[in-house]
Amino acid sequence: MGGPPPGFRPSGWVHLLHQVPHTNFQLRPVASTFAPQEQDYQQALLLVAALAGLGLAVNLLVLGLYLLRSCCRCRRPKAGPPEVSGSPDGGGCVTWSCVAALLLGCAGIGLGFYGNSETSDGVSQLSFSLLHANHTLSSIDRLVSETVERLDSAVRSELTTLEEVMAPRTELVAAARGARRLAEAVAQQLGELAFWRGVPLSPIRVAESVSFVEEYRWLAYILLLLLDLLVCLFTLLGLAKQSKWLVIVMTVMSLLVLILSWGSMGLEAAAAVGLSDFCSSPDPYVLNLTRAETGLNPEILHYYFLCNQMVSSPFQERLTLSQRSLASIYAQLQGLEREAVPQFPAAQKPLLALEEMLNVTEGNFHQLVALLHCRGLHKDYGAALRGLCEDSMEGLLFLLLFSLLSALALATALCSLPGAWAHFPPRNQNALSSGSRPSELLPPAGSDPHL
Repeated sequence: MGGPPPGFRPSGWVHLLHQVPHTNFQLRPVASTFAPQEQDYQQALLLVAALAGLGLAVNLLVLGLYLLRSCCRCRRPKAGPPEVSGSPDGGGCVTWSCVAALLLGCAGIGLGFYGNSETSDGVSQLSFSLLHANHTLSSIDRLVSETVERLDSAVRSELTTLEEVMAPRTELVAAARGARRLAEAVAQQLGELAFWRGVPLSPIRVAESVSFVEEYRWLAYILLLLLDLLVCLFTLLGLAKQSKWLVIVMTVMSLLVLILSWGSMGLEAAAAVGLSDFCSSPDPYVLNLTRAETGLNPEILHYYFLCNQMVSSPFQERLTLSQRSLASIYAQLQGLEREAVPQFPAAQKPLLALEEMLNVTEGNFHQLVALLHCRGLHKDYGAALRGLCEDSMEGLLFLLLFSLLSALALATALCSLPGAWAHFPPRNQNALSSGSRPSELLPPAGSDPHL
C-alpha cells in the first residue's frame, strides 16, 4: 500500500471528530468507517444531526417557560406608580444584555461568512482537480488515437506504395512487410494504453455536479447569514429607537432564525463527522467506488491512487515493447533507404514520409509516457483531498461555530426583549410629564385665575 497523497495529512480536527461515537437507531455501535451506502452509517449521521433537534427542543422549552414566567410577573398589580425608562430597577441591565447578545451574534455572522467562503474554496479545489484529471485522461486518449491513426495511415499508404515500388527485389519487400507488421503491433499496443476510453464515469461530469450542488449550498448560506444579520441590526435599531412594532416583528423573525440556526447546526455537525470519517482513511473508499463505477483493472487504480514507487507501471511492458518496435521500424527504414533508393528512386518519397511519421510518433510516445506516469493524476487526487479535508473541513467548523453563536445570541435576545419592552416609555410620555390630561391645564369656568 502506498502512502497518503503528497502534502496531505489528516488534521487534528479530523481525528477528533472521527472519534465521535457512532450508533444506529437501536443505539448499537456502528463502525466509524466511511460507508454512506450502509443504512446503519446513515442512521448514525442522522442521530448526530438529531442532537441539534434535541437542543432546539430544549431551547424552545426553556424560552417558553421563561417568557411565560415574565408574562405572569408583568400582570401582577403594582402598588406604586408606573416605572419609567432609566429607573434603577435593572431595566438598563436587561437592555444592555440584549444588545451584547446581538453584537455577539453579529460577530458569529462574520465567522459564518468566513466559513462559507472556506467551504466553497475547498469544493472549488475539488472541482478544479477533477477537471485537471479529466484533461490528463483526455490528452492520453487523444495522443493514443492520433498515434494509432498515423501508424494505420502509414501501413495503408506509404508502406503499400513502398512494397509496390520494390516488387522486383523480394528481400526488400520482405523488409517492408516486417516494418508493416511492427507498425501494426505498435498500433495495437498503444491502443490498449487508453485505459479510460469507454468508461461511464467522467470526471468533468462529477465536477459539474459538485459545482452545481455547491452553488446552491453557498447561496443558501449567504441568504441565511444575511437574514441573521438583518434581524440583529433591526433588533438593535428597535431597541435604540424604542420602537415597539419593530421589536415585535424582529421577535417573530428571531424565533424563525433561531430554528434555522439549530437546523443548520445539525446539518453541519453530521457533515463534519461524515467528512472526518472519510478524511481519516480516504483511499479504500475512493478505490472501491471508482472500481465499482468504472470496472477498471484494480492494478491500474492502485497505481494511480496510491502511486507506490516500488511497483512498476501496469503499462510498462506495453511501453517497452512499443519503444523497441519503433526503434526496429526506424532501423529497417534506414536500411531500406540505403539499399532501395539507389535502385528505386521512387522509393525515396514514401521512405521520407515514413521517417517523418516516425519522428512525430516518437514525440507523441514520449508525451504519452509522461502522461501515463502516476505523478500527475496522483497530484490531482492529493489536491482534491486537501480541498475537502482541509479547507472544507475548516469551513464547516466555522459554520458550526456561527450556528452555535447565532442560536445562543438569539435565545438570549428573545429572553431579554420582554424585559427591555417593559421599560420603553409610553407614546404620550411627554404629555404626561406636563400633566395627566390636557383639560387639566385650563382653569374651571368662573374661577379666579389669581387664586
